[in-house]
Amino acid sequence: MLVFLKPERLRAPAWPSAHAQARDPKTMSSSSVVVGIDVAKAHVDVSVLGAKLDAQRFDNLAEAHSALPAALKPLDVVLAVMEATGGYETELACALQTAGLPVAVVNPRQARDFAKSMGRLAKIDAVDARMLAECAAVLLRRDDLARFLRPLVDEQQQWLAALVTRRRQLLSMLLSERQRLQITPKGLHPSIEAIIAAIKAQLDDIEAQMVAHVGKHFAELDALLQSASGIGPVASATLIAELPELGRLNRRQIAALVGIAPMANDSGSSKGRRRIRGGRFDVRRVLYMAALTASRRNPVVKAFYERLIAADKLPKVALVACMRKLLTTLNAMVRTNKPWDNSLHGA
Repeated sequence: MLVFLKPERLRAPAWPSAHAQARDPKTMSSSSVVVGIDVAKAHVDVSVLGAKLDAQRFDNLAEAHSALPAALKPLDVVLAVMEATGGYETELACALQTAGLPVAVVNPRQARDFAKSMGRLAKIDAVDARMLAECAAVLLRRDDLARFLRPLVDEQQQWLAALVTRRRQLLSMLLSERQRLQITPKGLHPSIEAIIAAIKAQLDDIEAQMVAHVGKHFAELDALLQSASGIGPVASATLIAELPELGRLNRRQIAALVGIAPMANDSGSSKGRRRIRGGRFDVRRVLYMAALTASRRNPVVKAFYERLIAADKLPKVALVACMRKLLTTLNAMVRTNKPWDNSLHGA
């Protein structure tokens, strides 16, 4: 039986302080020490290239959080790569960053595709750590290495990300219960309706905490983002929490990071259809709703959308273009610390 207790305020965890800065990627070379870290629920595997250090396994995350930064710091590591593992990697990444180590968190599919391209078909944690280290060595040679490096976020941003994630989970639960209500015998409706009411109460509480937290710690940035018609409190909080790179990358990099940059699919004389792919799904979903609103209410985005439709673009294609325009404009606004101006962004 599922029982919902009276809504209580979530308490922020004790995140590590964020005062250390990663070294400049321009000083890195392919002969430098790189590290691959495979994070699982119960243990952490570490592989180091460029230094005489055997592969190691930490039997619990708490041990890795305290011991790994201290073990790697003397090695002059220039890049540590780990893959996203549903949140298990977050605190360890923060601990390494606080120790001054540059960290790149890569998409699991990208990491697996890299392993396959190197002929490594077996998938065990020790092998994964080794492949992540080799991936780090490859990333060092990229001109756009900066976009792979994880920005150092502080305790308040981590907590906001937790609130945004919890809100998203509650919305998913609410949708499931509402769908279940439609196909369940009427005799069970009171049970489902009670769950729906409890979820709504939790959702109201989380949203109140989210708004209060943003107002207390990110008021200036929130006001800047919401100066763009189409960006509301939820979209602003999501961008602050889940897109810390905003304002730090150029327009092409930020669009590719979110997954709204059209990707070519050409081979020889064959010209494939450009499609968007990859990126941060949750940020993209919020931007879709923001662009949908902006295409009706924001004069700049509305004119842009109508111009594309007049050019015989499909509505969804035009809307994705509006998402990209909105994101790149927000990126420029954060970089220059200037609010939305129709006269500047109407081109």
